Amino acid sequence: MSGVNSALARRLRELRESHWPDLRVTQAQLREAFQVSVALISSWESAHAGKIPPLHRLEKYAAFFATKRSVSNGKARVLPVSDLTPGELEDHRHLLAELDRLRQAALKSQASGENGEPAARDALQAGPWHFRDGEPITVICSQVPEEDRAKIPYADPSSPDYIELYKYSDLDSLFELWGHLRAANPRSPVKLVSTEDLRSDDLTTHVVLLGGVDYNAVTGAVLAQAELPVRQVPDWEGEKGPYFEVIEGGDTRRHYTVTAGSGDNLQLLEDVGFFYRGVNPDNVERTLTICNGMYGRGVYGAVRALTDERFRDRNAVYLRTRFGAAAAYSILTRVRIRDRVVVTPDWTLDTFRLHEWSEPSRGD
Repeated sequence: MSGVNSALARRLRELRESHWPDLRVTQAQLREAFQVSVALISSWESAHAGKIPPLHRLEKYAAFFATKRSVSNGKARVLPVSDLTPGELEDHRHLLAELDRLRQAALKSQASGENGEPAARDALQAGPWHFRDGEPITVICSQVPEEDRAKIPYADPSSPDYIELYKYSDLDSLFELWGHLRAANPRSPVKLVSTEDLRSDDLTTHVVLLGGVDYNAVTGAVLAQAELPVRQVPDWEGEKGPYFEVIEGGDTRRHYTVTAGSGDNLQLLEDVGFFYRGVNPDNVERTLTICNGMYGRGVYGAVRALTDERFRDRNAVYLRTRFGAAAAYSILTRVRIRDRVVVTPDWTLDTFRLHEWSEPSRGD
């Protein structure tokens, strides 16, 4: 077994045997808390078995060892993240981040050997863009207005060189997300529709809304229905331009894009992106996800935060630790542009997160 693989196994064993100096946790106690077999726990701790636990198991490790209350009253259990104190929650975040780093290193090491394909697939299926096998997914993409489509070569259906994709806006975001969804959900149907082609059955799947309220009427309607404290205001004629508005506790704050120049020389330096995940209001057994922004760069940044292989895992871990079992949550994020290239937001850094919101689950 490689050194990076054994590093994770060694750390898991250290947690169990010496995390609390006056208390040694047994594999039987972890079996009771995690509801898995002792053999499986042993394989995770083995320097030779090469068994890498999935991310949701490491989340249980982090929650368990974040508080000694996990073994109080003679019973081993995993407390809900919502029950942790601020200090325990901070320990949980640090520990989960550490375990996730060790796991990613182990997966990359494994991917360079004979088991590369299963390891890569496992990494993709640990993130928020993976849904249960067989459950349909529908991407509803913003649509370029007809008057603008008329100016695009090959966007006319009567043209011999007609390209149907030209009717969609946010093509870079669509291209990025589509490939990731197909890779993360190889056993599930993934469908792409525009707002003009939408059918009722499309709305009861796992729905992904791509694009802002200007070109995607469904996004605007869903945002209004969700009653979020965040709303997108397309004030293109205003002095500072369009913005996202946050209203909480009687206070109102506006988040604008950052630009330089004007007119034909306008340069976008920083966009504002928005990511939302919640229950699909048309089918509570499915999810609703929104990726939008003031400009297309903001949409792309919201997508890349959870698809970029350099940042998606740490951002996914942040979402899990920050929002836990929340029924719905959202992040308003800076999306920086360097020489017209989008820089993927790192949500573990405070400077990228403009606003966060969550709705407790029904059980909280």
